[in-house]
Amino acid sequence: MADIKAVVRVKHPDIVLTKTVAHDRGSRVKSVSEAGTDPTSGKFFYHIESSDFSRFEDGLRKDNTVGEFERVIETRDEKAIYSFEYTDQAKILSPVISTANGVILDMENEGSAWIITVWMPERTDLAHLWDYAEQNGIDIELLRVNEYASLGSTDAGLTDSQREALLVAFETGYFEEPRNATLSEVAADLGISQPAASGLLRRGIKRLIVSSMMEGDESTDE
Repeated sequence: MADIKAVVRVKHPDIVLTKTVAHDRGSRVKSVSEAGTDPTSGKFFYHIESSDFSRFEDGLRKDNTVGEFERVIETRDEKAIYSFEYTDQAKILSPVISTANGVILDMENEGSAWIITVWMPERTDLAHLWDYAEQNGIDIELLRVNEYASLGSTDAGLTDSQREALLVAFETGYFEEPRNATLSEVAADLGISQPAASGLLRRGIKRLIVSSMMEGDESTDE
C-alpha cells in the first residue's frame, strides 16, 4: 500500500475563517498541527500574522463561521496564536478527511483560498474530499500529490520511537477531528510522559512532511 501526501487548494465563503482573512487582507493564517483540537472544548488553534489584530478580530466578530475566539499567545513580531470555536454554518474539511482515515498536516490561507496538505492511506481516499466539495459547492484543485511507502514499512527519516508514536496516535484516533484520544492517553499507551509523546509526534510529523517533499519531484502529479 502506498500512502500519499496531497496538497489541494479549496475556496468557498463558508470555509472557516474565510471572511476574516477577506476583512484583514494582509493577515496570514496557518494551522497549529501539534495542537489540533481540544476534545473537551472543540477549540481549534491557528498561528496568525497580522499588522493589526484589532482589524483581524473585527473580522472574526463578523465571520459567520466563527463562534468564540481567544488570543492565546502574542509575540512582538505581529504574530499570535488564537483558539477558535466554529459555528454550525462553517464548512469544515477535517471530519471528511478523518472519515477517510486521513490527517490534515497543514492548512494555510492564500488570499481567500486555502492550501491544505493532507496525508491519506491511499490515493483513492481523496475521492471523499472531492465528493464533499462537489456536494457543498466548494472549488477544489489538486496542486500536487506524492506517493511514498507506507508509514509502517518506511523509515522516512523517522526514528523507531517516532514511528511507534505516530502509529499509536493514528490507531487511537488522536488525529481525528474531534479527537477520540487525548495526548495523555497516547502517552499512556506508549508508556512515556505527555511532553515526551508530544515531542515525538511533532518531530515525526515534521519528518514525514520533509521526507515526502524531498521524494517528490519525480513522483509528483501536476
